[in-house]
Amino acid sequence: MSRGITGAGIAVVVVVAAALASCSGSATGSATGSATGSAPSNAAVGASAYAEPSAEVATSPSSSPSAAASTSAKPKQTATPEAEAVNGWIPVGDAWRKQVAAFKATKADPPPADAGNLPEFRADCKYSHRLADDPIVFPGLPGASHMHSFVGNKAVDADTRTADLTKFTATTCKPVKDRSAYWVPTLYDNATRKPVETTGFRVYYRSLQNNSAGQMPMPNGLRMISGDAKKKEPTPRGAQGQFYCAFYGPGDIDGVARSTNGNWPICGGDATLHFTLRFPDCWDGKHLDSPNHKDHVAYGSGNACPADHPVKIPSLTFEIQYGVKGSKAGYYLSSDPTGKSASSMHGDAFVMWDVDAMNQRTKNCIVQRRTCNNDGYDPFSY
Repeated sequence: MSRGITGAGIAVVVVVAAALASCSGSATGSATGSATGSAPSNAAVGASAYAEPSAEVATSPSSSPSAAASTSAKPKQTATPEAEAVNGWIPVGDAWRKQVAAFKATKADPPPADAGNLPEFRADCKYSHRLADDPIVFPGLPGASHMHSFVGNKAVDADTRTADLTKFTATTCKPVKDRSAYWVPTLYDNATRKPVETTGFRVYYRSLQNNSAGQMPMPNGLRMISGDAKKKEPTPRGAQGQFYCAFYGPGDIDGVARSTNGNWPICGGDATLHFTLRFPDCWDGKHLDSPNHKDHVAYGSGNACPADHPVKIPSLTFEIQYGVKGSKAGYYLSSDPTGKSASSMHGDAFVMWDVDAMNQRTKNCIVQRRTCNNDGYDPFSY
């Protein structure tokens, strides 16, 4: 269960147990096929993860200042680069081994008596910029992707690598020690064809299991994708992987009505459109990325990680709010401008935190199984 987005001027999702269930189909996309290892690079392998990128880019307006805003101010990469990908697999390096040693030496801060019982911490992020780039699927290939809406690190573009996230740390997230980049396909109003950007973007780091034995922090440089950009299925009322309506109090998460094509809810009262994406919580401990950007991570089962992905890491959960209520015309995602359903909704994460902050939050909040907000312990409980 999860609480949704809070803060000044931002609505709170409270009807989310059913919403998580409705999104589980798009959030359990860890690939079942094994990597072939035949592709020469992430870019070549990643190209198969998206259908018709050039057509989607053409459909997605990019002439607005925010869309064209790029990272011209981004400093040149001067830090030691991570190991090069081998057939799409990026090996973990010495930075992770150093982080593990530091994590083991980190002492948890005693929680206050009123600390909540949810093993999680979070970052609240705002919209940063929009580009037809994807540094995970199409690294080094600007304009090759459908349009994405980025939150977090302000410098992200097609050329972003781990060293860039460590050198350029300006972010739209709080706490500012989260320098990660998070992105989703851009949502468009079907009537106006104008982009609809997020008005709230909360990223939870949490335990999905009922114990924290063997819990480790998130490694810097880890790339992950949740959902399936190639999925093109209707999302009628009650479908898995649909957008839903939420605000304070009871309400119909499927909407009081639907768009003409049935794929999008029309929200009643003060509710607005939301989407939830959940990422895996187990890692192979060896690779920061894989050819399909999913094989290096997996979902735990039975409160344990599988033998081939033995490292228990925090699970990311995106809780995304859009400041629109829905309409008869409906919407479309840049990943499916033709079918105009929500089934292709997906999320990307390129993780980069201040190491001490990540280690301390993991110890305080997840290992001790206490609720934390952006800054420290939080009294919220279920």
